[in-house]
Amino acid sequence: MRVILFGATGMVGRGVLRECLLADRVDAVLTVGRAPTGVVHGKLREITHRDLLDLAPIEAELAGYDACFFCLGVSSAGMSERDYRRITYDVTLAAGRTLARLNPGSTFVYVSGAGTDAQGRSMWARVKGATENALLELPFEAYMFRPGYIQPMHGVTSRTRVYRLAYVVTRPLYPILRRLFASAVTTTERIGRAMIAVAERGAPKRILGPSDINALAA
Repeated sequence: MRVILFGATGMVGRGVLRECLLADRVDAVLTVGRAPTGVVHGKLREITHRDLLDLAPIEAELAGYDACFFCLGVSSAGMSERDYRRITYDVTLAAGRTLARLNPGSTFVYVSGAGTDAQGRSMWARVKGATENALLELPFEAYMFRPGYIQPMHGVTSRTRVYRLAYVVTRPLYPILRRLFASAVTTTERIGRAMIAVAERGAPKRILGPSDINALAA
């Protein structure tokens, strides 16, 4: 299959990119983002595009793909709802609507988050929930990944300093977390493998939590 990946420079996106490049089932990967990944591979092509709200200048490069793995996102900490919505909802839907038109019937996997709820009290949960609902109405096969705790694997790190430090502290505890809270934890490796599985054969439901992701990755 041919895959488009948004957010390939982030922690989850880097993990997904790694799995796509390793998978025999993936023939080609196109990354779209504001900055290059720095990865060189025979299956990989990159588009650096600053304005992700306007994909018209690169539309011709986005047709003919089987799946989009949308891993782009930011923390809501310190952000106004307007600014968070612009990145979380507006950018995601700019990609979703464009790809639904160019590649109808393709698969779109969106990395959301545990606790997402369009009617929730938390600002981030409401915005993520609205984003999910809008994607599910588009004419492609949309799946929402709601991971809980994500353990970065194979040298993948977060770009956020606080998160990097937190992962250093929690890494030795991950085996314990996995045993005690198996339904709430996953890894960047499993997320990538699960996305490939969903793009290839679908999933029994459209909203997938950590245990669903882990089962698909097995």
